[in-house]
Amino acid sequence: MTWIAPPVERRELPTVAGEREMLQGWLDFHRDTLLAKCAGLTPDQLVEASASPSTLTLLGLVRHMAYVERVWFRVRFLGQRIGDLYCTEDNPDADFQDADPAGAERDFAAFRAETAACDKAVADRGLDETFSPRPGRTLSLRWIYVHMVEEYARHNGHADLLRERIDGVTGS
Repeated sequence: MTWIAPPVERRELPTVAGEREMLQGWLDFHRDTLLAKCAGLTPDQLVEASASPSTLTLLGLVRHMAYVERVWFRVRFLGQRIGDLYCTEDNPDADFQDADPAGAERDFAAFRAETAACDKAVADRGLDETFSPRPGRTLSLRWIYVHMVEEYARHNGHADLLRERIDGVTGS
């Protein structure tokens, strides 16, 4: 039996909340939205590219966002020395270029595991805590949350177009 991307129930957005709860709520909503755009598709559909020569696919977006979360929350902010998820110096676009339908289920599990690991890693850290990803640039954990919401929002727009091209499904 062929694996199918599972349905996703998007979490409710908080409408009145403290800053941390609001940021986490929007991040969770966008994480769920990306997975919802993939729901019901086969691995082969998940790797259908938008248009030649682009390598942009729904599975590539899932892989990319797992990679981006790992880099910002765990590697850059916390300074964890953990292996590459997909991208390497030799292949910086492996998240998109190496998306393989045979690994779709594993990649979805990796996305879920990475987002949970990121949430756990920063759960007790303050939004005002800072780090320097390079000399002369200081960022806060708050900046990462806002950046991640922006990153997902942009890529969820891509996911809308990809999904519509695959099977005509549209929606929020």
